[in-house]
Amino acid sequence: MGWRERNGTGGISFRHLTSLIVIDGTLTAQRYINEVLRPAVVPFFAAHRDVTQFQKDNARPHSARLTAAFLRQQRIDTLPWPAFSPDLSPIEHLWDQLGKAVRQRHPQPQTLRQLEAALQAEWRNIPQARIQRLIRSMPRRCRACVATGGGHIRY
Repeated sequence: MGWRERNGTGGISFRHLTSLIVIDGTLTAQRYINEVLRPAVVPFFAAHRDVTQFQKDNARPHSARLTAAFLRQQRIDTLPWPAFSPDLSPIEHLWDQLGKAVRQRHPQPQTLRQLEAALQAEWRNIPQARIQRLIRSMPRRCRACVATGGGHIRY
């Protein structure tokens, strides 16, 4: 999720939700490691042994050799992910819902600080049942993707 010179990232699993991390400026592989993976993802995997694989999209900082080496070093197994398939990822739907929730707030955030606070609050309020429904939809999404020959799907 991006806004102006800031980017947000967070993670979901069937039973858990990570914190939402806001990054100022351009996200590089090194910043992804230093500001997302090392402080949030590695401890998340250590605390939640039931989470066994890390799914990331193919954005350059996420798929860089440096990132892959770091994840291997940390023994974090990643799911292979098709290029250009964000519509398969359950979290993409949460980003959309998060944006809608913030837009429905009254009053609307007027500053970047207010926007970040609103995003953080709405992120913490995402019901785990919603996340579970999205994750359960993955087999259906994958079948739809295969049926379109890897093309865009309507989820």
